[in-house]
Amino acid sequence: MRKIIGLVLMGLAGFLVTTALLALVYVPGQVKKTPLDTDSYTRLSGEATALPSGDGAPVKALSHTVADGAKSDGDVVVFDTFTCLITDPDGNAPDCVDDTNTGEGTKLVTASTDRFATNRKTGMAVNDQKYIGDATPHEGLVNKFPFGVEKKTYPFWDGLLGRAVDASFEGEEKVNGWNTYKFVVDVVDEPAEISKGIQGQYSSLKTMWIDPRTGAIQKQTEEQKRVLESGTTVLDLDFGFTDETVAANIKDAKANDSKLGLVEKLPLIAGLLALLSAAVGFFLWNGARGNGDSDVRTGRHGDDGDPARADDRSVDVFGDDDATRSRADVTGR
Repeated sequence: MRKIIGLVLMGLAGFLVTTALLALVYVPGQVKKTPLDTDSYTRLSGEATALPSGDGAPVKALSHTVADGAKSDGDVVVFDTFTCLITDPDGNAPDCVDDTNTGEGTKLVTASTDRFATNRKTGMAVNDQKYIGDATPHEGLVNKFPFGVEKKTYPFWDGLLGRAVDASFEGEEKVNGWNTYKFVVDVVDEPAEISKGIQGQYSSLKTMWIDPRTGAIQKQTEEQKRVLESGTTVLDLDFGFTDETVAANIKDAKANDSKLGLVEKLPLIAGLLALLSAAVGFFLWNGARGNGDSDVRTGRHGDDGDPARADDRSVDVFGDDDATRSRADVTGR
């Protein structure tokens, strides 16, 4: 039985070694990918000053991002994003309104849609027409950073400029107690189409707090200004993720961190279990084999190493103390 158990444990060790290798080489590449069922809502709030009145007002924004699973594949994910920015004078405005139904004091500031594709591992834009069709090509990162974020400068897409700008690493900071990497995008007085058919200058100071393991944006703030060529400010915006959005992002980050952490530890865990199983299995198997050899040597062999003949063995059938008779004595031979 010990021999059988030993063999089973050594077989288990082989299985665990295979598991450790798969967890080290194959599994991370399959797990560390942007999901194809993404359907996320990001809400922002803040203050804005805009023409024609020039008065300041509370604003809120919604960004709804959905993955197009039918167009996506194992390497690339396709997204459709709808963004809406409205005034929110009493704090009770809906997520968005159209320009013909503004409600009580609520007005549409901007609304837009965007279609883009990104690499599921690196987060970088992919501009193959089989994914995005005739949509506007993008550059750099668009809606998230790569898995395993590095402390360096990344190119990040700016939709108003229509190109990527630098997102510079500015250190590590805690957000709701969760460690993040802080990146800053600083665009100053860039020529741009600040509204449809209207040229001017555009500035944006965007700060993003990123989960280092998944690359997801946990928190974001932005100070944006659009100015006509005459110097008149068209839009002066200061807003960021709502507290509820930040809290939900951190909750997701913690859950994803636990899953990815387990994947990263799995090779070590499986490797240690493999060594333990192999050691115990070999001990049991070798011990059982050794006991079997000893029985053969001491109980089933004669002095010269050959199996003893039955009629040469001494058997104390009478229980004499003085002498032991052979089987030949008993049979009279």
